[in-house]
Amino acid sequence: MKKISEPIVFFGSGPVAAESLHLLSNDFSIEAVVTKPRLPHHKGDVPVLTLAEELNLPVSTVTDKKELTQLFSLHPFKAKLGILIDFGIIVPQSVIDYFPLGIVNSHFSILPEWRGADPITFAILSGQEMTGVSLMFLVARMDEGPLLGYGEQHLSPEITTPELTHKLIQLSHALLLHDIPRVLEGKSKGGVPQDITDKTVSYSRKLTKNDGLIDWQKPAVQLEREVRAFLEWPKSRTVFEALEIVITKAHVVNLNGKPGSRTIIDKLPTIYCGQQALAIDRLKPAGKKEMTGEAFLAGHKALFTK
Repeated sequence: MKKISEPIVFFGSGPVAAESLHLLSNDFSIEAVVTKPRLPHHKGDVPVLTLAEELNLPVSTVTDKKELTQLFSLHPFKAKLGILIDFGIIVPQSVIDYFPLGIVNSHFSILPEWRGADPITFAILSGQEMTGVSLMFLVARMDEGPLLGYGEQHLSPEITTPELTHKLIQLSHALLLHDIPRVLEGKSKGGVPQDITDKTVSYSRKLTKNDGLIDWQKPAVQLEREVRAFLEWPKSRTVFEALEIVITKAHVVNLNGKPGSRTIIDKLPTIYCGQQALAIDRLKPAGKKEMTGEAFLAGHKALFTK
């Protein structure tokens, strides 16, 4: 496919944005990348900034809504359209209005389902069988803009957040390749209301580290979803006696007992939950490499036979 010559401005900050930008850079002319800066004493990754520098793309950094407003009041851009993915900063109406064709936000759910900060994780936590990606014209209210288009993605029963994220990034790029040229040509104006998807309005939130603390009073079905949803962060964590572990893979066992009590079933460490039980297929003890549940029992069987 020939690279689209009409320039765009890309807004994004996180790892999803970085992978998306890498794909977009092959097919679109990126006039500028707007992202968060590398802050002093910050030890974490700045994925979009790092990638933009590697690709020799022009970069403007902003830390908040005020700086974003100042950027567009002082710096002229030629692009008529912006694309926003995983940005993490509220975009004011003045910046949206700066672009004659608006800003298209690629949101990783079928709107209006899972508006908010973490739609991918909440799709897994809810146990739904289908999610997707929505291309939305950005408006001031959170994730309420009209739709340019959307695509569906099936969730397999064992899918994890990293796996689903990768699939949705690919789906997002395919939708952008299909729909953005039509916007640039003036063939798609305004979008359509979100209620065409027949989805119910729901909201996701930003996760905290405490979300990863396992509550054995919950049903095993819910905890198994949490293991898959929290695999990358905040991780499903518990303590056996004084030993901290992270559970990385588990399955539900149709047995009931006192929530939090431990046993061994089919050579795997198993914990009774509020409903049914959770058998641990894989885990990572503190300071150790990830291992199978059976291998863990070889050195810690006493924890499950008292």
